[in-house]
Amino acid sequence: MHAPAPSGSVADGPPHPTAPHAPTAHASNATPGAPAHPAAADPHPPAPSAHTAPAGDAASADRSAPSPGAPAQAGAAPTGAQGAPVRGQPAASAAPPAGVRLDRRAPAEGAGGGDDYPLQAPDPRVAAEPAAVCVACRAGRVDDDGYCENCGHAQPRERDHMEQECGPVAAVSDRGLRHHRNEDAFAVGTTALPDGSPVSVAVVCDGVSSATRPDEASLAASRAANASLLDALPRGTHPQQAMHEAILAASEAVNALAGEQPAEADEHAPQQNAPACTIVGAVVTAGLLVVGWVGDSRAYWIPVDRSPAVRLTEDDSWAAQMVAAGLMGEAEAYADHRAHAITGWLGADAYELEPHTAAFKPDRPGVVVVCTDGLWNYAESADEMAEAVPADAAARPLHAARVLVGHALDGGGHDNVTVALVPFPAVPQGAGSA
Repeated sequence: MHAPAPSGSVADGPPHPTAPHAPTAHASNATPGAPAHPAAADPHPPAPSAHTAPAGDAASADRSAPSPGAPAQAGAAPTGAQGAPVRGQPAASAAPPAGVRLDRRAPAEGAGGGDDYPLQAPDPRVAAEPAAVCVACRAGRVDDDGYCENCGHAQPRERDHMEQECGPVAAVSDRGLRHHRNEDAFAVGTTALPDGSPVSVAVVCDGVSSATRPDEASLAASRAANASLLDALPRGTHPQQAMHEAILAASEAVNALAGEQPAEADEHAPQQNAPACTIVGAVVTAGLLVVGWVGDSRAYWIPVDRSPAVRLTEDDSWAAQMVAAGLMGEAEAYADHRAHAITGWLGADAYELEPHTAAFKPDRPGVVVVCTDGLWNYAESADEMAEAVPADAAARPLHAARVLVGHALDGGGHDNVTVALVPFPAVPQGAGSA
């Protein structure tokens, strides 16, 4: 099932510890979807927009989107960013007018003791703040819970659609058309190796919907892995070892969420699992491509000439195990209702953690597609993914990421959709591939 490595690829870097796959799978997260929110006509919309597999949320919560910059130079501080919303969070509602209570009678002038209750004068800065207006009916006021008081329409939330461009790397995440929230997350960044050469990083995580707080799990994991990579790479840590350490850091961040669960929550829902998510990441240097993953989020290599496109990761899932054991063909296994039950994930209730890492040395330029199953469910094979990726993806990664998200939404948008694109530069002449 795992396609051969890109032309000229080799395993590089220190080997990672291995452990047998867990015999059981995390419960599937195919929950009934909430009413679909309106989809934009444009297949790659920046405007308001399932998880058949237990892995799926939204990009990081940093609201500021750094403008694209040139690759970091030697000694430059690493830069990283989580997804920034492109449609704003509803503004806080205007404060109620202050004054005297209208249900009490004011005392007559000169009389003492009346039964009115004078209130503090309103803060003009708060009182002047306009109330948010519903994006659906364009007339109703949005309440504090994010719903229109006129038509009842739920308003877009910050993580419903996220976009980020950081240097040559770009990522887009969307809630999809069936889920009530986005449980995917991403983080992207750039830094420099000790020799001054630029390096790009992308991490994508998919929250397990059958677990508690999956959106928090994916966000914590993506941030922790990204921070770990941007810290280790400038210090000279080999990219493959840095990826291994980043996955461990992400696992610790997700495990910590389980300890934050209120005791009363455990009493009311003892059957719920600890927060959990999948993870996939990519590190691209001038001559090396490293990927790492746990779960069923994937990375694909798409060369500029599209020949051959390759899937770089192997799912930790029931279907992948059936195929690897020779018990079922790939088409049959992935058509089974158990196909997307994952056998590896980050979380306090996970079995022994087995971070997968691999290193490649492509012999031509291209782009690395890092995504959740919300995308690859609509472009599963490497050839299908290559067909969906725009020809100018390496030059316009943000545009290409929008196109890919639009491809998934046009296909049905049954899940949260997240994709990061990391261009791989042309190999310097005379360098060749090892």
